[in-house]
Amino acid sequence: MGQTLSEPVVTKEGSVCQSSEYNVASCAMQGWRISMEDSHTQLLSCPDDEKTAFFAVYDGHGGARVAQFAGMHLHKRVVGNEQFAKGDIPNAIKSGFLKIDEDLRNDEETKEQMSGTTAVTVLIRDGKIYCGNAGDSRAVLCEQGKAVPLSFDHKPTNEPEVQRIVSAGGWVESGRVNGNLALSRALGDFIFKTGEDIKPEEQIVTAYPDVIEVELTRDHEFIVLACDGVWDVLTNEQVVWFVRSRLASGVTPDKICEELLNRCLAPDCELSGVGCDNMTVVLVCLLQGDTPEQYLERVQRKSIVEEEEFGEIYHQSSSSGVSNNQAELLKSLHDQIRMQLMGGVGVDFEDDDEGDEEEHASKGGVEEVDDDKTDEKDPKSEDSRQSKENFVTPSQSPESPEKSSAEGRSSDDAPPSEFRVPEAEKEEAKTN
Repeated sequence: MGQTLSEPVVTKEGSVCQSSEYNVASCAMQGWRISMEDSHTQLLSCPDDEKTAFFAVYDGHGGARVAQFAGMHLHKRVVGNEQFAKGDIPNAIKSGFLKIDEDLRNDEETKEQMSGTTAVTVLIRDGKIYCGNAGDSRAVLCEQGKAVPLSFDHKPTNEPEVQRIVSAGGWVESGRVNGNLALSRALGDFIFKTGEDIKPEEQIVTAYPDVIEVELTRDHEFIVLACDGVWDVLTNEQVVWFVRSRLASGVTPDKICEELLNRCLAPDCELSGVGCDNMTVVLVCLLQGDTPEQYLERVQRKSIVEEEEFGEIYHQSSSSGVSNNQAELLKSLHDQIRMQLMGGVGVDFEDDDEGDEEEHASKGGVEEVDDDKTDEKDPKSEDSRQSKENFVTPSQSPESPEKSSAEGRSSDDAPPSEFRVPEAEKEEAKTN
């Protein structure tokens, strides 16, 4: 895990934008890390193709430069290439990833550095969703309350990744590429891309993305893109429940993003490191021509139907061969999930049984390459928010496009008190 501060920087940088098809919000927070290395992009329509929407999250390591560069240019490499012009969007995304990696190799500030970034992108055009991914940032689609993964993490422990790494002359040690990098695909990281006679997609670490294509339907409600600072803390399903319950309650997308990062922020970094990373989330609400009010009604209506369906299942189980204890347990679990994830209350690990505590404490920590950046910020400064139709934000980048005037606002930035680890576990960790 990278170096951490004595206190987290909870200042949030957010933005909102909306069209007839999308209502989009984003939020980024430095957290416990000594610098902010994330970047993200949200474009309701791309400059070179107004019919194309493009959203992305980039989780940098070893510095912020690679993530910032990708945040400003990757969408151009995708939309501007020959495959895109022919309508072959999946291959346009793959070519775009490799082209931006080539640009980075030729950039004086990045070509010699041991730095890189993940990249998870969502491109929407002509009623189809295309997700390109390299690394362990992630995109998840909500389909009638169900979490549908649009990407899968690229870890050095995955068998197909191991085969490529070894074939290219590398090895996996302690779950890391050559004992160093916790990702098996990334933009940058050119120290792992030195094979002169090997194709870009066959290098030890490659920028070549997986691409998943999904037909957009009215059952699709929203997409969440986030870095592993979020996914290390909550599962796909938990994030979807967290977001959907608040949408159904009338909470605005920008506030939901803020609350999600607060929920994921650890109270300290004494144990596993979970909740101690930079955090960035982009929430894309799929209006599909609905007004925000109509969209809210659509989400609420489906939520009510699901509650009624659960009630029917519970009634049937109570009057059939299922024992009363089993039926009551089913209801109890349902109520607990609603209280913890849908009711705005963080999961209280002190109330879990011992096995659950151990599972939380042992869940994989934030895996990043240590870096020397020490750009520390004032934790007490106010949130910075921007609103713009098309917004590209390499977080904290001096090269970002000019932003509209920021409106200062306060928010509940403190991590929820419910997210805590039992004192006994803390003492045990200190003695080990």
